[in-house]
Amino acid sequence: MAKDIFLTPAGYKELEEKLEFLKVVKRREVAEKIKTAREFGDISENAEYDAAKEEQALVEGEILEIENKLRVGTVIKEEDIDISVVSVGCTVKLHDYDFEEDVTYKIVGTTEADPEKNKLSNESPIGKALLGKKKGEQVSVETPGGIIKLKILKIQR
Repeated sequence: MAKDIFLTPAGYKELEEKLEFLKVVKRREVAEKIKTAREFGDISENAEYDAAKEEQALVEGEILEIENKLRVGTVIKEEDIDISVVSVGCTVKLHDYDFEEDVTYKIVGTTEADPEKNKLSNESPIGKALLGKKKGEQVSVETPGGIIKLKILKIQR
């Protein structure tokens, strides 16, 4: 069964821009590499040609993947985000009891997840545990690093 794909408007725009880059710039670059490699002669034993064809396959696969995400993805509009509970698209301020500090995360779909920028996937252990919870609730989350305890301090768009 296919997973739902959630995108913020910014995430959707990023995917559109990446798709445009791959179709216009990257395809042309790879085609040029293939052309140059063909000029080396016999393509049956031509490592440059094989590498360029492999790169072409990867680029085309990425294009298909992005096109599919854009086609079937659900764009979460800011005005549609219910902030009475944690949901995809909202920003959550939490208190981490282990480190005795407050942290803020944006809950996003897997396509946009970037833990270094505090964007957590709705399918990550913390993201899953927070979904549907309300301000003031405490959550224990089993992560690869062990169980962490969090308290939801604020939910916002």
